[in-house]
Amino acid sequence: MNIKILADGGAMKPGPALSQKLGPAGIPINKVIEAVNKATENFKGMKVPVELDVDMGTKEFGIQVFSPPVSELIKKELGVAKGSGAHAKLNAGNASIEQIIKIAKTKQQNLLCNTLKASVKTVLGSCVSLGILVESKSAKEVAEEVEEGKYDKLIQDEITETSEEKKKELDSYYKDLRAEQDKVLLAEKSAEEAAEAKKNK
Repeated sequence: MNIKILADGGAMKPGPALSQKLGPAGIPINKVIEAVNKATENFKGMKVPVELDVDMGTKEFGIQVFSPPVSELIKKELGVAKGSGAHAKLNAGNASIEQIIKIAKTKQQNLLCNTLKASVKTVLGSCVSLGILVESKSAKEVAEEVEEGKYDKLIQDEITETSEEKKKELDSYYKDLRAEQDKVLLAEKSAEEAAEAKKNK
């Protein structure tokens, strides 16, 4: 019997969904949770796809851990809890191209991409939907630059380390931009509230 679950890396807890699947099979749930947590401890703070292969006769089980979704890897790499709910107006982080290459390398075999460059473009697509900037630009713009060959050398050499100096520059740019975006959102909210109050008079 195959059971697919999305576990919290290294921190899976008993839940009704798992109990319903494993209970009837007579498999001790705590034993499964312990094994899954051990197998996924490198992915703490991320959702990880896990497949349990349960032998109903012997009650033995095997665990296969798959690489977390691209969006989870991006959030983990940048230390952000979630993407932007309004990515057109608000950004959730600012990544370096090296960080994107690092994530693309981690995910390449799962992405069904023939080249690392194609994987990089896939990761950039996820950055767009999460509202993540790359190199202080929109991820869409950087994807076009990747297509044009601007980052070919970095991708070919599989450069995944970002210099401290560059990190500081990206963080500083993002901090200033985020402050501006927050101001705009606050002004919009105040205007909406004023319009609502006027309407209700």
